[in-house]
Amino acid sequence: MAVRLCRLQSEEVRMPPRSNPSERQRRLGLELRKLRDRAGLSGHEAGALLDADRARISNIEAGRVDVSRNRLYMLLREYDCPPGPLFEGIMQMAGERGKGWWDEFKDTAGPTARDLAELESRSAVLRTHEPLFIPGMLQTEEYARAVLSETESDPQRADRYVEFRLARQRILAEGTPVTYRAVIYEAALHAQIGGPKVMREQLLRLIEVSRLPNVTVQVFPFEAGVYSAYSRAFAIFGGVTPELDTVYLEHPTNSLFLRDGDQLDEYAKMFERLSELALPSIDPESAPETHRSRDSLSLIQHVMYAL
Repeated sequence: MAVRLCRLQSEEVRMPPRSNPSERQRRLGLELRKLRDRAGLSGHEAGALLDADRARISNIEAGRVDVSRNRLYMLLREYDCPPGPLFEGIMQMAGERGKGWWDEFKDTAGPTARDLAELESRSAVLRTHEPLFIPGMLQTEEYARAVLSETESDPQRADRYVEFRLARQRILAEGTPVTYRAVIYEAALHAQIGGPKVMREQLLRLIEVSRLPNVTVQVFPFEAGVYSAYSRAFAIFGGVTPELDTVYLEHPTNSLFLRDGDQLDEYAKMFERLSELALPSIDPESAPETHRSRDSLSLIQHVMYAL
């Protein structure tokens, strides 16, 4: 065991700090820093635990270098992190090496897009709000191509990115499917993305995917007020414990990953408020006569038939 630990330490020292850590690597480092601060230990003291200097701890906490499972276990114990979901979640995060199907799309998808695919792959619950577009996880191929054609002039790159977007949707039906909840502002249903035919097929897709037991789709109608219109598009990726949740805010030039506890709570409450104000979720299996009051299904059908 001592020989193996020495070999692991030697391998870690030889690895140069990475210049562009992934979101998972940054998050792992952030959680370790929070736990160290909570334990009242300095960077020098934490380094001494690993027979390393403060610079090594700084690189670990910035996600620039990895930490072996043995050394991570030691740190978590010294940081008074009790056994449980947070402990296991951090250990699991360190055990993953970020390799997945998304690496096949490095030619097209940038680091942020690949970070999203990795986050989705290890989320148990995914909540999303979209005020302008149909969420990417629910888009048809033609709708996705119409959206991407506005920002990508190279047809081959656009096709490749559409392939990437559709591949991300596999988490809804394969393996252990993610629990997916979406609140979509009514404006997204009326936007003529790709023309009437594309929109009809897209709205039908919303109804069809709602047949999956793990998928819930709600529409936030115009008459419910402006709360959805003024709420920025966001997604909440649920970790093994709420402390490891991540909020993603998409922006054309500067998308953000939020990891602070107060921010996570704020967006979780915002989503629940959106869900409360939105129409009841789509239930494609219900008989027409059961729709005594307006719901998401009837609104989508109304828009679809009007196209």
